[in-house]
Amino acid sequence: MTAERVRSLAAKAGFELAGVTAAGPVPEHAYFLKWVEQGMAGEMKYLTDHRAALRSDPRRLLPSARSVICVGKVYNGPQPYSTSYTSEELAWISRYAWGEDYHDVLRSGLERLVEAMRRESGRDFEWRICVDTAPVLERALARRAGLGWIGKNTCLINQKAGSWFFLGELLVSLDLEPDAPPPDRCGTCTRCIDACPTSAIVPAETPDGPAWALDSRLCISYLTIELRSAIPAELRDRVGNHVFGCDICQEVCPWNRRAAITSDPAFAPETVAPPLARLAAISEEEFRRMFRRTPVWRAKYRGFLRNVAVAMGNSGDPAMLEPLRKLAAHNDELVAAHARWAIRRIQSRAAGQPLQ
Repeated sequence: MTAERVRSLAAKAGFELAGVTAAGPVPEHAYFLKWVEQGMAGEMKYLTDHRAALRSDPRRLLPSARSVICVGKVYNGPQPYSTSYTSEELAWISRYAWGEDYHDVLRSGLERLVEAMRRESGRDFEWRICVDTAPVLERALARRAGLGWIGKNTCLINQKAGSWFFLGELLVSLDLEPDAPPPDRCGTCTRCIDACPTSAIVPAETPDGPAWALDSRLCISYLTIELRSAIPAELRDRVGNHVFGCDICQEVCPWNRRAAITSDPAFAPETVAPPLARLAAISEEEFRRMFRRTPVWRAKYRGFLRNVAVAMGNSGDPAMLEPLRKLAAHNDELVAAHARWAIRRIQSRAAGQPLQ
């Protein structure tokens, strides 16, 4: 089984990108630990607890691993970017969350790859699938496997495909010829840094390491997905109309001008930019029915309504006051408090007063 053949089988399994790197210590783990020490992981305990050490070497997950097969699956659609939507009444959900839960899609594809490798090689081998939730430094491994370089926005960027793709890994007890990482092609471009509404892309301060890091505590994706408590008041106005995730740093990236488009129906959206008033009125059961099989489920019902309230306040639209008053009477104080903030913001704008 050659690395070239693995790439071919990966393509047949539904992956646009594939490469191989050796299983062993990951030097980038030192940068990761520094990032954690600086508090940039925020409240994401799964990055800072005992699993932080496991990320130092994929063999801690599969001791017999000799190679790591890294794959990328494009999820980008032909729909306009978030910056193209100017209507104040619409919400934005990150592109990656438009379709089915990518964990299931990637895992199924990697299982097909395992079976194809077994059939073709005529031998058995030990393996383990990792999709996002496993404690591996997947972008570092993907870079080493030749899938792309890590941009200033910390996304993995492929010269031909852009950055709109999910990553997955297959640890195998096979010796495969490794690929080589590509050169960094961000150059002097700072469009992602300049465009970030919350200035979440910050100097990394890691000697001999990456020049830029993502401070999760400032990132709109973190604030609307991972943060379970109140969104800091000083950041709410910069969240804009985002109710789940943010795509801005990828939308402005020059390498995404001709980004690959997926043909996988699993990522076809039912709704791209739903009306905020409609989202504010959904019940917990409706939330379950609409989003249970999508990544949006991770925000949970209360977190999602919190986000919707903030987006409605940022719209400045007096028509949002009525649904916001209903949210302000919500039995969950997290939701109610953000709704009250949104009401004050809209009323201040209408009165020509300084925004609160």
